[in-house]
Amino acid sequence: MQPFADAQVLSCPYCGEEVEVQADAVGPSTEQYVEDCSVCCRPWSVSVTREGEEVWVSLGRDDD
Repeated sequence: MQPFADAQVLSCPYCGEEVEVQADAVGPSTEQYVEDCSVCCRPWSVSVTREGEEVWVSLGRDDD
């Protein structure tokens, strides 16, 4: 069985463009990683939080 990947549309913290970010519904309760914006190529700090079937993703600047 494949884990469900949930897509969320968020705004890039640098250029403000809306971007789609994929997050697997199965995984640790919290995780952080760096991913580049597909529009401006600047690095985001991606935070993923999972509680039961709920998945929340937030983007922050990686240069703070």
